[in-house]
Amino acid sequence: MSSLDSALKEAMTIEGAIGVALVDYGSGMALGTLGDGGAELDLNVAAAGNTDLVRAKMRTMEMLGLHDNDIEDILISLTSQYHLIRPLTTATGRGLFLYLALSRSRSNLAMARHQLRRIEAGLEV
Repeated sequence: MSSLDSALKEAMTIEGAIGVALVDYGSGMALGTLGDGGAELDLNVAAAGNTDLVRAKMRTMEMLGLHDNDIEDILISLTSQYHLIRPLTTATGRGLFLYLALSRSRSNLAMARHQLRRIEAGLEV
């Protein structure tokens, strides 16, 4: 099991990582962030904004009656970036999601998804 700090550091080693955050989607607050998106990416604004997206998807799944399905991840493809959102499924991680922004030109999306899944599985909150 890894701590929040070590999980965020590990996520930043993913090829092309710009920034990462662990977010509480109940409040929209980032519990931890790492990365230097600079003017390119404000992680606290991204955390709050993506909270609305996660909440909307959770509500939609509830309305559709998809109770036996968990969201693995949500992918947002921009022209120069990928944004990955991975809701935590562990008992202690319910209500939280990992948010990872990647440079599209420097990343391998399949590998990034695989590595983020591994980080989520080992994260102890």
